[in-house]
Amino acid sequence: MTTSDLFYTMALLKIEGVGDIMAKKLISHCGSAEAVFKTKKQHLASIDGIGSMLLKNLKDESVFDKAHKELAFIEKNAINVTYFQDENYPDKLKHCVDAPVILFTSGTIDLKNRKIISIVGTRQITSYGTEFCKKLIEDLAPLDPVIVSGFAYGVDIVAHQLAMEHNLQTIGVLAHGLNQIYPKNHKKYMTKMEQNGGFMTEFWSSSNPDKENFVKRNRIVAGIAEATIVIESAERGGSLITANMANDYNRDVFAVPGRTTDKYSAGCNHLIKTQKANVLTNAADLVYMLNWDIKEETKSIQKQLFVSLDDDEQKIYDYLIKTGKELMDIIALECEFPIYRVSSILLNMELKGVIRPLPGKLFEAI
Repeated sequence: MTTSDLFYTMALLKIEGVGDIMAKKLISHCGSAEAVFKTKKQHLASIDGIGSMLLKNLKDESVFDKAHKELAFIEKNAINVTYFQDENYPDKLKHCVDAPVILFTSGTIDLKNRKIISIVGTRQITSYGTEFCKKLIEDLAPLDPVIVSGFAYGVDIVAHQLAMEHNLQTIGVLAHGLNQIYPKNHKKYMTKMEQNGGFMTEFWSSSNPDKENFVKRNRIVAGIAEATIVIESAERGGSLITANMANDYNRDVFAVPGRTTDKYSAGCNHLIKTQKANVLTNAADLVYMLNWDIKEETKSIQKQLFVSLDDDEQKIYDYLIKTGKELMDIIALECEFPIYRVSSILLNMELKGVIRPLPGKLFEAI
């Protein structure tokens, strides 16, 4: 994207009544943002959704001064800019109709051919949520996923910190421009974040972390990832908005179940109950549901995922490792479980991706 293209695109986005969807429509019709300003009014009027007020606003020349000012900030601070038609624009986000026309980034972000998951949740994360997040990222680390979150208090910053501990790329999606950081207390994490990924925003340096901006940025968190994981949430909260957006984008959503009496499990339990999220009990659930391939030679990945097995599952798994493959009846006999119990255990293990059924009612460990 040339400097000239960027200038006119930013100017277009500052026109009152032009959002991301309308901007893309205008650019598509006219060929470029610059052409939008140079196309005659009667031609623009033929575009679906263009009214007289918007045609009038397109003559507002004050947007060029605003674009010049922001362009100077971008150049001075070496901000990376990605246009929605660029090859390096996040692939999954590109397919969201309301995705930002322009993304501003800092750091060492590389999303090409990567597994990307978003982790969200309450700002009042409990020890239960912290421990689950810790185990989840620890077990997923060998698969080298990119961890996306909102850099806020609670679940967000815990997810970012754990990603950095395991040397995973992590991205903080901000609700303001790259000239500041919010919350200010998280400024201490900036350098390491940019070394292990960085920050992404659609907002200009003139934007403050206003309430509505947080809701708006949530669509990036939801749209950029293969799946959104809600660790903990009360009955209402921004993470539930993100989960709903992810559903709207036809993305996978996962929620960590909790006790019905726990305030910060209420949102997750509701997502599961209303079938807006899959149950997430461990990393194996995620790997199975997303159909992430685990090569047989990657033993460390398998071992870490298997840690999540309960005692009964571990006993059967160890037996199958030793025997190679076996009939369900023999498994029940040798492991000393009732046949009905073995059937249930084997189903859970199959869902976790640690065993597979074979013809003839045989089962083997993966």
